[in-house]
Amino acid sequence: MTSPRGAFTVSTMPALRATRLTVYLSISSMWCILSSGSTPTKEELRTFRENITLTLDRLLDGYDNRLRPGFGGQATEVKTDIYVTSFGPVSDVEMDYTMDVFFRQTWVDARLQFGGTNETLRLNNLMLKRIWTPDTYFRNGKKSISHNMTAPNKLFRIMNNGTVLYTMRLTINAECPMRLVDFPMDGHSCPLKFGSYAYPLSEILYTWKKGNNTSVDIPQNSSSLLQYDLVGHNADFEIIRSSVGDYIVMTVFFHLRRKMGYFMIQTYIPCIMTVILSQVSFWINKESVPARTVFGITTVLTMTTQSISARHSLPKVSYATAMDWFIAVCFAFVFAALIEFAAVNYFTNLQTQRAKKKGAKAATSAAPFEPPPKDEVVMNPTETNCNLKKRVNITSAAASATGGGGRVDLFHRHPLTSPDTGSLASRASGVNPLLQTPPAPSMSDPSQGQTQAPTTATTTSGPPPAPPASPGTSKIDKYARILFPVSFAVFNMVYWVIYLSKDTMERAEGGE
Repeated sequence: MTSPRGAFTVSTMPALRATRLTVYLSISSMWCILSSGSTPTKEELRTFRENITLTLDRLLDGYDNRLRPGFGGQATEVKTDIYVTSFGPVSDVEMDYTMDVFFRQTWVDARLQFGGTNETLRLNNLMLKRIWTPDTYFRNGKKSISHNMTAPNKLFRIMNNGTVLYTMRLTINAECPMRLVDFPMDGHSCPLKFGSYAYPLSEILYTWKKGNNTSVDIPQNSSSLLQYDLVGHNADFEIIRSSVGDYIVMTVFFHLRRKMGYFMIQTYIPCIMTVILSQVSFWINKESVPARTVFGITTVLTMTTQSISARHSLPKVSYATAMDWFIAVCFAFVFAALIEFAAVNYFTNLQTQRAKKKGAKAATSAAPFEPPPKDEVVMNPTETNCNLKKRVNITSAAASATGGGGRVDLFHRHPLTSPDTGSLASRASGVNPLLQTPPAPSMSDPSQGQTQAPTTATTTSGPPPAPPASPGTSKIDKYARILFPVSFAVFNMVYWVIYLSKDTMERAEGGE
């Protein structure tokens, strides 16, 4: 018949005490041999190993790893500290960051106390499965990896006073909420939050082992950031209240400030140069319509491409960032330069049309009335009367051949051949009237002078030519040459002074 557990425990107490004494004496003697510098024998080493094994077996005898240390009493204090081996990269699109750390936890378990001169037992990870460990998890972690190559990267130590040191190497991918209003002059505080998953504050109390300022160690060469500078960090804690109890959460804030070099080269300088290029068209002659049109359309398309490419490295947020405002203003300047040329071209054409109408009206009012021109026959004054008769006969025959039947008058245009009385008398006397000098017109009789004055053939002129476009520079261009560069310079001054002088660090709640 099996005796009760209490009776068994009482009966076995002397045997356990004897065993502890034997182990203590064996370990003490072995420690003395090792400290004296003498080489232990094989038998002594075998005895020492057996004693350590016996010590571990004794520690685990009756140990229940389902119960935390001090179960039913005060909360178990778990001291933590972090050593950051690598920080980065940080993703703006996913709003997270990655880091590689050594995560250390220390607590006291009175059930693991042992005696002897050996103060620390350095054990591998197999021992972890047989004792109680905190159920720590990362609250804002997306994905955490515990390294297992070539063996689980875990360190386990037990001190003789029952203190346990548990260290593991982790790669943590955690959330980093970002507000990109000041992008790319922004800064962010990325938190790392961890605590117990199941034990409330009344069961487990997390604390920083070395205080809030020194419990997180980040060496200078551990940062592998390309777009950020790690400017600092601070550790703190907070209490999370829920329906199942209050939980303590340890928090580390990593303060990051963005580097602007990449965005200056890829976005800001090209946008500034595109705006300056669009303003070069103000100095081109207003008659060079193709050149100015190419300037305007090319710069507008360039700004559109810049705005699209700048958004590729950002998440699809619903608000405008500082870069968005800069690109929008640059696009407005480029588009305004194109509209300015359209206005110049419109008013130039309007002025030209008005000048044409005014010139045509002035030419119509100043031109005298001219009768329609008639056919002329130029005759050689040296021809004889016989030759004249032959020409008249030939002309009459030609008129009859054409069927006109009309009479051809060869003398109505030339004053020397007018069929007046004097010419007929001269023809009767046998003198060629073409050889006679016509009488000079009398100054007292203007009508006679007008009748006998020789008439020359007049040349008919068409409508007056259109006046050329007004040369020179348009007034709109003159004003634009001053207004556009000055306005753009003022905008840049205000923009950079505001964003470079303000504190753009977005601090998370509780990260002060």
